[in-house]
Amino acid sequence: MNLIPEIKPGQSLELLKELHILTRDGKINQDSRRKLKQVYHLYQFIEPLLKDVLAKEKELTLVDHGAGKSYLGFIIYDLFFKGLNEGRIFGIETRDELVKKSQDLAKRLSFPRMTFLNLSVEESITSPLIPNNVEVVTALHACNTATDDAIDFGLKRNASYFVLVPCCQAEVAAEFRRTKGKMIGKNFMTEMWRHPIHTREFGSHITNVLRCLRLEAHGYQVTVTELVGWEHSMKNELIVAQYKDLPRKNAQDKLNALIEELGLSELKTRFAE
Repeated sequence: MNLIPEIKPGQSLELLKELHILTRDGKINQDSRRKLKQVYHLYQFIEPLLKDVLAKEKELTLVDHGAGKSYLGFIIYDLFFKGLNEGRIFGIETRDELVKKSQDLAKRLSFPRMTFLNLSVEESITSPLIPNNVEVVTALHACNTATDDAIDFGLKRNASYFVLVPCCQAEVAAEFRRTKGKMIGKNFMTEMWRHPIHTREFGSHITNVLRCLRLEAHGYQVTVTELVGWEHSMKNELIVAQYKDLPRKNAQDKLNALIEELGLSELKTRFAE
């Protein structure tokens, strides 16, 4: 029985210590209590998706891109996968030392169906080490185009769900800066990004708009909301997409038109395919 009421029944206290939510002597302070609340807030978005997959499919594979210390993967495994006899989590991370630490922790915790791969998100798209079909793709604060690579990965692997919290969207802003000079005066829309701070902010916003349209153009139903409390960060936009084989043409037409109107034709292959 847990002595700390915030901790869910059956949750690994050793894991919470490794994640620095609990101190080594099993105590929790106010900052850690807030951190734990944030973890559960994120998990409540993902748990219903996992249950939905299990209700429909025999397999359950979750791939977490840009995993870092695999904070998210471990929490999901502990709260959901640990009670199953099936299902796997793959953590994709480029820093080899973090991959090795995660491998060691999974072994110590007896989490046998967790796999950690030293790959970039882009490399994972074609990696034979990951199943051809995955059900859930997550990418939390995967920087810049890594979020787009995660979308590429999920589309290729027939993902049922995406859970994305984009970060550091710089590619569109860079294109705005490159074309700004020749577009000013030709299109009133350039006022949306004429000033440098607006270039960065509008570029970030448009990046996520294009991502949502791209997912819709592949038959997904998309919901966009705030991931309140996950980090003290402006990067707080949560994109959840569920494949429903919806009509694609309207979203594709809007996507193409927006790219054309904003002078982003150089990025068409990134967002419109």
